[in-house]
Amino acid sequence: MNKTKLKSAVIGAGHMGRHHCRIYSELDDVELIAVVDSDINRARQFAEKYNCQPATSIDEIIDKIDIASVAVPTIHHLSTAESLITKGKAVLIEKPLAADSRQAHKILELAEQHNVIVQVGHTERFNPVVQALSRLNVQPRFIETHRISPFTFRSADIGVVFDMMIHDIDIVLSLTRRKIVAVEAVGVAVLGKNEDIANARLTFDDGCVANLTASRLALKTERKIRVFSSQAYISLDYQKKSGIAIKKDANIDILNIAREKGLENLAQLAGSDYSKLVKVEPLMITDEEPLKAEIVDFINAVRDNTQPQVPVSEGVTAVETAERIVASIDKHNWKL
Repeated sequence: MNKTKLKSAVIGAGHMGRHHCRIYSELDDVELIAVVDSDINRARQFAEKYNCQPATSIDEIIDKIDIASVAVPTIHHLSTAESLITKGKAVLIEKPLAADSRQAHKILELAEQHNVIVQVGHTERFNPVVQALSRLNVQPRFIETHRISPFTFRSADIGVVFDMMIHDIDIVLSLTRRKIVAVEAVGVAVLGKNEDIANARLTFDDGCVANLTASRLALKTERKIRVFSSQAYISLDYQKKSGIAIKKDANIDILNIAREKGLENLAQLAGSDYSKLVKVEPLMITDEEPLKAEIVDFINAVRDNTQPQVPVSEGVTAVETAERIVASIDKHNWKL
């Protein structure tokens, strides 16, 4: 791909699609050509705002673009992506990749068959908090995540696992890079037919355990992750964009103090000032917009013909894991 402006389109002008429109319009090396939505008035609203073409069908603009963001409801991801991929257009598909693993695998097959770059919109992977965690390069032994918020009703057609927990599923999988050997989950549907609150415990083949909680019944918003490893303890708050790490190598002085004092174990340091002995490091977290970083990564992958940070194969694995969690929830048969 040469350095001329990539011509882009946004398919779906809903909550996420409008942000894709804004970011494409802000980038110097991309031209937003069209906004496509089944509601022509909504398409026109954003087309007029960003000086591009409104359309109700991909067929109207397919020959005018190089890349596209797919931000339609999840049940339409496969059909929308297929229309683009079969025409050789690179695609950024909002999370989750598909409504189920069968459809997710079909998108993967299409991408491989047509040699087209497909990135999955797991935006949290580009969150500065997650980026700071990834730079530590620790081997997790236990991970705990909490993602709770009031119900926005934007995703009432799916449960909280595919709606919210999917973010943390992707993050956990990216941190462990291991095979899941066991899934145990519970959940309850309160406001509709799908689960609104869920907890899942994932066990990996290296012994690492991840405990994930998601709820859309809370009165406040909270997004946190804690990671235990032999190298460090890490605690991060997505909402506050803050985090701390207590690293083993940075606290070697404590072990030396114990040796110098001839102590048999650290319990004999009881009564000492913890804050003076243990080095707690604040993590360096930038103020970058995750969605913009995601779209820039997608564009760079297209230009350089390289793998994006969240390739379609990892989107498939996240969907498969979410399905296993929902299946485990259903085994409890609490709906009776």
